Amino acid sequence: MNTMTHKGYAAQIEYSHEDQCFVGHIAGIKDVVGFHGESVSELRAAFEEAVDDYLETCAKLNRSPQKPYSGKLMLRVPPEIHAAVAVAAEVSGKSINQWAAEKFADAVQT
Repeated sequence: MNTMTHKGYAAQIEYSHEDQCFVGHIAGIKDVVGFHGESVSELRAAFEEAVDDYLETCAKLNRSPQKPYSGKLMLRVPPEIHAAVAVAAEVSGKSINQWAAEKFADAVQT
């Protein structure tokens, strides 16, 4: 997966034809934290600086920084899929949570 990450935060990046540079923001949080750069190296440095500044600002304000993801994932699947997953997990000696986490990890590693 081609993702720019720093201290557990990921970047969402686009190219601005109008500004002729890459623009981005920290993905997965409600606070708006943006950055930009004309090259990949500038963009990475700006992203890391934005994350560091965000964390420092939160500390100065005595406020917990938002976390991009909690680790909890609620899914709605058809009952037959739920049953098949439960059987697959049991056969492999794992809980549904352990089995699903392993499958998700395998899927995003490709």
